[in-house]
Amino acid sequence: MPFFIASSPHVRMKRTTSNIMMWVALCLLPAIAVQTYFFGYGVLIQVTFAIFIAWLLEALVMLVRRRPILASLRDHSALVTGMLIAVAIPPLSPWWLLAIGIFFAIVIGKHLYGGLGQNLFNPAMVAYVVLLISFPLQMTSWITPESITSVHLHFDDCLKLFFTGFNADGLSLQQVRAGIDGVTMATPLDTFKTSLTTGLLPSEIMQQPVFSGVAGVGWQWVNLAFLLGGLVLIKQRIVQWQIPLSMLASLFIISTICSLILPGTTASPMMHLLSGATMLGAFFIATDPVTASTTTKGRIIYGAFIGILVFLIRSWGGFPDGVAFAVLLANMSVPLIDYYTKPRTYGHAR
Repeated sequence: MPFFIASSPHVRMKRTTSNIMMWVALCLLPAIAVQTYFFGYGVLIQVTFAIFIAWLLEALVMLVRRRPILASLRDHSALVTGMLIAVAIPPLSPWWLLAIGIFFAIVIGKHLYGGLGQNLFNPAMVAYVVLLISFPLQMTSWITPESITSVHLHFDDCLKLFFTGFNADGLSLQQVRAGIDGVTMATPLDTFKTSLTTGLLPSEIMQQPVFSGVAGVGWQWVNLAFLLGGLVLIKQRIVQWQIPLSMLASLFIISTICSLILPGTTASPMMHLLSGATMLGAFFIATDPVTASTTTKGRIIYGAFIGILVFLIRSWGGFPDGVAFAVLLANMSVPLIDYYTKPRTYGHAR
Protein backbone atom coordinates (compact mmCIF):
# COMPACT_ATOMS: atom_id res chain seq x y z
CA MET A 1 0.00 0.00 0.00
CA PRO A 2 1.63 3.32 -1.05
CA PHE A 3 2.38 5.93 1.57
CA PHE A 4 1.32 9.49 0.73
CA ILE A 5 2.72 12.63 2.29
CA ALA A 6 0.23 15.47 2.27
CA SER A 7 -0.17 18.83 3.94
CA SER A 8 -2.79 19.54 6.59
CA PRO A 9 -5.64 19.37 7.25
CA HIS A 10 -5.29 15.59 7.48
CA VAL A 11 -8.99 14.83 7.09
CA ARG A 12 -10.41 12.38 4.60
CA MET A 13 -14.11 12.34 3.79
CA LYS A 14 -15.15 8.92 2.52
CA ARG A 15 -18.69 10.03 1.73
CA THR A 16 -19.51 12.15 -1.27
CA THR A 17 -22.35 14.65 -1.42
CA SER A 18 -24.17 12.28 -3.74
CA ASN A 19 -23.89 9.43 -1.25
CA ILE A 20 -25.07 11.57 1.66
CA MET A 21 -28.07 12.92 -0.21
CA MET A 22 -29.04 9.45 -1.42
CA TRP A 23 -29.03 8.16 2.14
CA VAL A 24 -31.28 11.07 3.19
CA ALA A 25 -33.65 10.27 0.32
CA LEU A 26 -33.76 6.58 1.24
CA CYS A 27 -34.43 7.36 4.89
CA LEU A 28 -37.41 9.51 3.87
CA LEU A 29 -39.09 6.54 2.18
CA PRO A 30 -40.54 4.90 5.34
CA ALA A 31 -42.31 8.12 6.31
CA ILE A 32 -43.56 8.62 2.74
CA ALA A 33 -44.99 5.09 2.81
CA VAL A 34 -46.74 5.67 6.15
CA GLN A 35 -48.01 9.08 5.05
CA THR A 36 -49.40 7.48 1.88
CA TYR A 37 -51.14 4.80 3.95
CA PHE A 38 -52.95 7.36 6.10
CA PHE A 39 -53.47 10.21 3.62
CA GLY A 40 -53.80 8.46 0.27
CA TYR A 41 -52.11 8.32 -3.11
CA GLY A 42 -51.85 12.11 -3.26
CA VAL A 43 -48.64 11.88 -1.25
CA LEU A 44 -46.96 9.68 -3.88
CA ILE A 45 -48.20 11.90 -6.71
CA GLN A 46 -46.81 14.99 -5.00
CA VAL A 47 -43.45 13.40 -4.31
CA THR A 48 -43.08 12.23 -7.93
CA PHE A 49 -44.12 15.60 -9.35
CA ALA A 50 -41.89 17.48 -6.91
CA ILE A 51 -38.83 15.44 -7.86
CA PHE A 52 -39.47 16.01 -11.56
CA ILE A 53 -39.91 19.79 -11.15
CA ALA A 54 -36.86 19.99 -8.88
CA TRP A 55 -34.69 18.20 -11.46
CA LEU A 56 -36.08 20.37 -14.25
CA LEU A 57 -35.44 23.65 -12.43
CA GLU A 58 -31.99 22.49 -11.33
CA ALA A 59 -31.08 21.70 -14.92
CA LEU A 60 -32.42 25.00 -16.23
CA VAL A 61 -30.55 27.02 -13.61
CA MET A 62 -27.30 25.19 -14.30
CA LEU A 63 -27.84 25.78 -18.01
CA VAL A 64 -28.26 29.52 -17.40
CA ARG A 65 -25.20 29.55 -15.15
CA ARG A 66 -23.22 27.60 -17.76
CA ARG A 67 -22.35 24.89 -15.29
CA PRO A 68 -22.33 21.08 -15.81
CA ILE A 69 -25.95 19.92 -15.63
CA LEU A 70 -25.40 16.21 -15.06
CA ALA A 71 -22.91 16.79 -12.26
CA SER A 72 -25.43 18.94 -10.43
CA LEU A 73 -28.24 16.42 -10.86
CA ARG A 74 -26.03 13.56 -9.70
CA ASP A 75 -25.38 15.14 -6.30
CA HIS A 76 -29.09 14.43 -5.53
CA SER A 77 -29.56 17.68 -3.61
CA ALA A 78 -32.46 18.67 -5.87
CA LEU A 79 -34.00 15.23 -5.33
CA VAL A 80 -33.95 15.64 -1.54
CA THR A 81 -35.28 19.21 -1.72
CA GLY A 82 -38.23 18.10 -3.83
CA MET A 83 -39.02 15.22 -1.47
CA LEU A 84 -38.88 17.42 1.63
CA ILE A 85 -41.25 20.01 0.19
CA ALA A 86 -43.65 17.33 -1.06
CA VAL A 87 -44.03 15.66 2.35
CA ALA A 88 -44.30 19.00 4.17
CA ILE A 89 -47.34 20.42 2.36
CA PRO A 90 -50.89 18.99 2.49
CA PRO A 91 -51.56 16.05 0.14
CA LEU A 92 -53.35 16.89 -3.13
CA SER A 93 -52.41 20.54 -2.94
CA PRO A 94 -52.70 22.11 -6.42
CA TRP A 95 -49.77 21.31 -8.70
CA TRP A 96 -48.98 24.98 -9.16
CA LEU A 97 -48.56 25.41 -5.39
CA LEU A 98 -45.89 22.72 -5.35
CA ALA A 99 -44.22 24.17 -8.46
CA ILE A 100 -44.04 27.65 -6.88
CA GLY A 101 -42.54 26.21 -3.71
CA ILE A 102 -39.86 24.26 -5.54
CA PHE A 103 -39.03 27.32 -7.65
CA PHE A 104 -38.35 29.34 -4.50
CA ALA A 105 -36.35 26.47 -2.99
CA ILE A 106 -34.13 25.74 -6.00
CA VAL A 107 -33.81 29.12 -7.68
CA ILE A 108 -34.11 31.59 -4.79
CA GLY A 109 -33.17 29.65 -1.67
CA LYS A 110 -30.28 27.72 -3.23
CA HIS A 111 -28.82 29.14 -6.46
CA LEU A 112 -29.39 32.82 -5.74
CA TYR A 113 -26.77 32.42 -3.00
CA GLY A 114 -24.34 30.61 -5.28
CA GLY A 115 -25.56 27.03 -5.25
CA LEU A 116 -25.12 24.02 -3.00
CA GLY A 117 -23.01 24.74 0.05
CA GLN A 118 -23.37 28.52 -0.08
CA ASN A 119 -27.01 29.02 0.88
CA LEU A 120 -27.65 30.78 4.19
CA PHE A 121 -31.10 29.28 4.76
CA ASN A 122 -32.55 25.82 4.32
CA PRO A 123 -34.09 25.94 0.81
CA ALA A 124 -37.03 23.66 1.63
CA MET A 125 -38.01 25.81 4.61
CA VAL A 126 -37.67 29.00 2.57
CA ALA A 127 -40.18 27.52 0.13
CA TYR A 128 -42.51 26.34 2.89
CA VAL A 129 -42.64 29.73 4.60
CA VAL A 130 -43.24 31.54 1.30
CA LEU A 131 -46.14 29.21 0.52
CA LEU A 132 -47.58 29.40 4.03
CA ILE A 133 -47.61 33.19 4.05
CA SER A 134 -48.85 33.51 0.46
CA PHE A 135 -51.42 30.69 0.42
CA PRO A 136 -52.49 30.05 4.03
CA LEU A 137 -55.76 28.31 3.14
CA GLN A 138 -54.17 25.73 0.85
CA MET A 139 -51.25 25.18 3.22
CA THR A 140 -53.39 24.51 6.31
CA SER A 141 -56.10 22.31 4.78
CA TRP A 142 -55.25 18.62 4.99
CA ILE A 143 -56.92 15.53 3.56
CA THR A 144 -58.98 13.60 6.08
CA PRO A 145 -57.13 10.41 7.10
CA GLU A 146 -58.34 7.35 5.19
CA SER A 147 -59.55 5.62 8.35
CA ILE A 148 -62.15 8.29 9.19
CA THR A 149 -63.03 9.82 5.83
CA SER A 150 -66.37 9.45 4.10
CA VAL A 151 -64.82 9.92 0.63
CA HIS A 152 -62.28 7.28 -0.41
CA LEU A 153 -60.11 8.27 -3.35
CA HIS A 154 -58.59 5.97 -5.93
CA PHE A 155 -55.33 6.73 -7.70
CA ASP A 156 -57.05 8.25 -10.75
CA ASP A 157 -59.17 10.46 -8.46
CA CYS A 158 -56.04 11.75 -6.75
CA LEU A 159 -54.36 12.36 -10.10
CA LYS A 160 -57.33 14.39 -11.37
CA LEU A 161 -57.63 16.35 -8.13
CA PHE A 162 -53.94 17.21 -8.19
CA PHE A 163 -53.93 18.55 -11.75
CA THR A 164 -57.54 19.78 -12.23
CA GLY A 165 -58.97 20.32 -8.74
CA PHE A 166 -61.86 17.87 -9.29
CA ASN A 167 -62.18 14.10 -8.98
CA ALA A 168 -64.03 11.67 -11.27
CA ASP A 169 -67.33 12.36 -9.47
CA GLY A 170 -67.03 16.09 -9.93
CA LEU A 171 -66.21 16.83 -6.30
CA SER A 172 -63.83 19.73 -5.79
CA LEU A 173 -60.71 19.47 -3.69
CA GLN A 174 -62.38 21.56 -1.00
CA GLN A 175 -65.34 19.15 -0.87
CA VAL A 176 -63.05 16.15 -0.66
CA ARG A 177 -61.06 17.78 2.09
CA ALA A 178 -64.26 18.24 4.10
CA GLY A 179 -64.13 15.48 6.67
CA ILE A 180 -66.89 13.36 8.13
CA ASP A 181 -68.39 16.37 9.88
CA GLY A 182 -68.35 18.56 6.76
CA VAL A 183 -65.59 20.80 8.09
CA THR A 184 -62.30 21.16 6.22
CA MET A 185 -59.62 19.14 7.98
CA ALA A 186 -56.66 20.76 9.69
CA THR A 187 -53.66 19.23 11.40
CA PRO A 188 -54.15 18.03 14.99
CA LEU A 189 -51.98 20.89 16.25
CA ASP A 190 -54.13 23.42 14.42
CA THR A 191 -57.35 21.78 15.61
CA PHE A 192 -56.11 21.68 19.20
CA LYS A 193 -54.98 25.31 19.15
CA THR A 194 -58.23 26.54 17.59
CA SER A 195 -60.35 24.51 19.99
CA LEU A 196 -58.57 26.02 23.00
CA THR A 197 -59.66 29.49 21.87
CA THR A 198 -63.30 28.35 21.96
CA GLY A 199 -63.03 27.46 25.64
CA LEU A 200 -62.79 23.67 25.31
CA LEU A 201 -60.67 21.71 27.75
CA PRO A 202 -57.84 19.51 26.45
CA SER A 203 -59.74 16.39 27.54
CA GLU A 204 -62.75 17.52 25.48
CA ILE A 205 -60.59 18.41 22.47
CA MET A 206 -58.96 14.97 22.43
CA GLN A 207 -62.39 13.36 21.91
CA GLN A 208 -62.71 14.85 18.43
CA PRO A 209 -62.46 12.42 15.46
CA VAL A 210 -59.14 13.81 14.24
CA PHE A 211 -57.45 12.70 17.47
CA SER A 212 -56.41 9.14 18.16
CA GLY A 213 -53.76 8.06 20.60
CA VAL A 214 -51.59 10.98 21.60
CA ALA A 215 -51.07 13.01 18.43
CA GLY A 216 -53.91 12.56 15.98
CA VAL A 217 -54.97 9.91 13.50
CA GLY A 218 -51.89 8.83 11.57
CA TRP A 219 -49.66 11.65 12.73
CA GLN A 220 -47.87 9.77 15.49
CA TRP A 221 -47.04 6.96 13.06
CA VAL A 222 -45.76 9.38 10.43
CA ASN A 223 -43.52 11.01 13.02
CA LEU A 224 -42.29 7.65 14.27
CA ALA A 225 -41.41 6.76 10.66
CA PHE A 226 -39.38 9.98 10.37
CA LEU A 227 -37.76 9.06 13.70
CA LEU A 228 -36.81 5.65 12.32
CA GLY A 229 -35.27 7.20 9.22
CA GLY A 230 -33.46 9.76 11.36
CA LEU A 231 -31.94 7.09 13.59
CA VAL A 232 -30.60 5.34 10.49
CA LEU A 233 -28.98 8.62 9.41
CA ILE A 234 -27.32 8.93 12.82
CA LYS A 235 -26.22 5.28 12.68
CA GLN A 236 -24.66 5.90 9.27
CA ARG A 237 -23.06 9.12 10.60
CA ILE A 238 -24.81 11.16 7.96
CA VAL A 239 -26.08 13.57 10.61
CA GLN A 240 -24.78 14.41 14.07
CA TRP A 241 -26.89 13.37 17.05
CA GLN A 242 -26.53 16.63 18.97
CA ILE A 243 -29.05 18.67 16.95
CA PRO A 244 -31.98 16.20 16.97
CA LEU A 245 -31.48 15.27 20.61
CA SER A 246 -31.20 18.85 21.87
CA MET A 247 -34.17 19.98 19.76
CA LEU A 248 -36.45 17.17 20.96
CA ALA A 249 -35.23 17.44 24.55
CA SER A 250 -35.80 21.20 24.74
CA LEU A 251 -39.25 20.86 23.15
CA PHE A 252 -40.19 18.11 25.61
CA ILE A 253 -38.83 19.94 28.67
CA ILE A 254 -40.41 23.32 27.96
CA SER A 255 -43.78 21.77 27.02
CA THR A 256 -43.72 19.69 30.21
CA ILE A 257 -42.95 22.71 32.38
CA CYS A 258 -45.71 24.73 30.71
CA SER A 259 -48.19 21.86 31.12
CA LEU A 260 -47.45 21.79 34.85
CA ILE A 261 -47.51 25.55 35.39
CA LEU A 262 -50.31 26.43 32.94
CA PRO A 263 -52.42 23.27 32.58
CA GLY A 264 -55.02 23.35 29.83
CA THR A 265 -53.31 26.06 27.79
CA THR A 266 -51.02 24.02 25.53
CA ALA A 267 -50.81 20.58 23.95
CA SER A 268 -49.20 17.72 25.86
CA PRO A 269 -45.45 17.07 25.54
CA MET A 270 -46.05 13.81 23.64
CA MET A 271 -48.35 15.57 21.20
CA HIS A 272 -45.66 18.16 20.54
CA LEU A 273 -43.14 15.40 19.84
CA LEU A 274 -45.35 13.17 17.70
CA SER A 275 -47.45 15.64 15.73
CA GLY A 276 -46.79 18.15 12.99
CA ALA A 277 -43.32 18.30 11.48
CA THR A 278 -41.39 17.64 14.70
CA MET A 279 -39.42 14.55 13.67
CA LEU A 280 -39.07 15.72 10.07
CA GLY A 281 -37.60 18.96 11.34
CA ALA A 282 -35.36 17.36 13.95
CA PHE A 283 -33.67 14.79 11.69
CA PHE A 284 -34.05 16.01 8.10
CA ILE A 285 -34.33 19.82 8.25
CA ALA A 286 -32.41 21.16 11.25
CA THR A 287 -29.46 18.86 10.54
CA ASP A 288 -28.74 20.36 7.12
CA PRO A 289 -24.91 20.58 7.21
CA VAL A 290 -24.84 23.78 5.17
CA THR A 291 -27.15 25.90 7.32
CA ALA A 292 -26.69 24.30 10.78
CA SER A 293 -24.08 25.08 13.41
CA THR A 294 -20.70 23.43 12.83
CA THR A 295 -19.30 23.19 16.37
CA THR A 296 -20.21 20.52 18.93
CA LYS A 297 -21.45 22.98 21.57
CA GLY A 298 -23.01 25.08 18.84
CA ARG A 299 -25.11 22.15 17.59
CA ILE A 300 -26.54 21.64 21.06
CA ILE A 301 -27.42 25.33 21.41
CA TYR A 302 -28.74 25.45 17.85
CA GLY A 303 -31.02 22.43 18.35
CA ALA A 304 -32.28 23.62 21.72
CA PHE A 305 -33.02 27.04 20.27
CA ILE A 306 -35.15 25.46 17.54
CA GLY A 307 -37.06 23.32 20.04
CA ILE A 308 -37.90 26.33 22.21
CA LEU A 309 -38.97 28.41 19.21
CA VAL A 310 -41.18 25.58 17.93
CA PHE A 311 -43.02 25.43 21.25
CA LEU A 312 -43.44 29.21 21.50
CA ILE A 313 -44.76 29.56 17.94
CA ARG A 314 -47.10 26.59 18.29
CA SER A 315 -48.49 27.80 21.60
CA TRP A 316 -48.79 31.55 21.09
CA GLY A 317 -47.84 32.31 17.49
CA GLY A 318 -50.12 32.85 14.53
CA PHE A 319 -49.29 29.55 12.82
CA PRO A 320 -50.13 26.01 13.97
CA ASP A 321 -46.67 24.52 13.41
CA GLY A 322 -43.52 26.54 13.96
CA VAL A 323 -40.79 24.21 12.67
CA ALA A 324 -40.09 26.12 9.44
CA PHE A 325 -39.97 29.53 11.12
CA ALA A 326 -37.87 28.15 13.98
CA VAL A 327 -35.31 26.64 11.59
CA LEU A 328 -34.98 29.84 9.55
CA LEU A 329 -34.55 31.96 12.69
CA ALA A 330 -31.92 29.52 13.92
CA ASN A 331 -30.18 29.68 10.52
CA MET A 332 -29.84 33.42 11.03
CA SER A 333 -28.21 32.80 14.41
CA VAL A 334 -25.66 30.24 13.24
CA PRO A 335 -22.76 32.71 12.67
CA LEU A 336 -23.21 34.09 16.19
CA ILE A 337 -23.53 30.63 17.73
CA ASP A 338 -20.44 29.34 15.92
CA TYR A 339 -18.44 32.43 16.87
CA TYR A 340 -18.99 31.95 20.61
CA THR A 341 -18.68 28.16 20.60
CA LYS A 342 -15.64 27.64 18.41
CA PRO A 343 -13.10 25.35 20.11
CA ARG A 344 -9.89 26.76 21.53
CA THR A 345 -6.94 26.44 19.18
CA TYR A 346 -4.47 23.72 20.17
CA GLY A 347 -1.55 25.29 21.99
CA HIS A 348 -3.43 28.53 22.66
CA ALA A 349 -2.15 30.21 25.82
CA ARG A 350 -4.69 30.75 28.57
